[in-house]
Amino acid sequence: MTTPRLRIVFLGTPTFAVPALQAVAERADVLAVITQPEKPKGRGRRPAAPPVAEAAAALRVPVLQPARLKAPDVVSRLTQLAPDVIVTVAYGKMIPREILELPPRGCINLHPSLLPKYRGASPITRAIEAGETVTGVTIMYQSEALDAGDIILQREVGIEPADTARALEDRLARIGAEALVEALSLIAESRAPRRPQDESAASYVGKLTKADGEIDWTKPAVVLERFIRAMDPWPSAYSAHRGRLLKIWASTALPAVPGGAPATVVDVRPGAGFTVAAGEGALLVREVQPEGRRRMTADEYARGARLRVGEVLGAV
Repeated sequence: MTTPRLRIVFLGTPTFAVPALQAVAERADVLAVITQPEKPKGRGRRPAAPPVAEAAAALRVPVLQPARLKAPDVVSRLTQLAPDVIVTVAYGKMIPREILELPPRGCINLHPSLLPKYRGASPITRAIEAGETVTGVTIMYQSEALDAGDIILQREVGIEPADTARALEDRLARIGAEALVEALSLIAESRAPRRPQDESAASYVGKLTKADGEIDWTKPAVVLERFIRAMDPWPSAYSAHRGRLLKIWASTALPAVPGGAPATVVDVRPGAGFTVAAGEGALLVREVQPEGRRRMTADEYARGARLRVGEVLGAV
């Protein structure tokens, strides 16, 4: 028996949503893509199309970029398109009731965590930061409550010891796209389950800000090593050296190093980098980016800055 081909409207914005859009377009009729309006980007602050808009253009799918989903003309357009299902992947805004109630087979969402854990805007970053060894993706029916809809299916994904948020996001995007296609097949065949979430197990993570990336050197080195990976690529982990911003991109947690209070440089090792005392243990810094400059090895930075043992990294 051939699976019926669904009519889809796709909502998404960042790079994370692109594999899902491409996978859905192979198995369903994508009537339109809704994404965020263009925003200034880069040093020139020129308006740039979201990655999903660029992917939709390559697929020759109409793109809508409304400022408000609740606008009457947006709801009217979606009503005219008459999708069977609306798919949302990292769109960036809550979906209003008028749209949730529109498609006869429902609205579904891809979320990069094993719900109900890590509902909200930064599940990948927070899972790495917390030291989780397993995360995953959830395909769920959308509801008006944040990430609280009934679950269709989930897929577990391991978190590797060296994973940055960027690397883990790429892996979850691929696996999530596969899971989304599977969920749509279940919906098309009227076999999709609805498993309510356990509200007692729910946790929430908010949207990241630049301030979230500042390093607290009083924390244990093992925690800081995870934190640096979790903040890559954004907002990036950072401290300050001689009053200027210093991003830290790669590090290794070390056993306790005597002779230094937290944030103090306790060793400068040619060819390896420099070591900073933490609340417990110390952090061997391996890759950095000084303010206004490119990324470089910590050894290169230490030599250029003539970094000395006893210097203290401070607040920005």
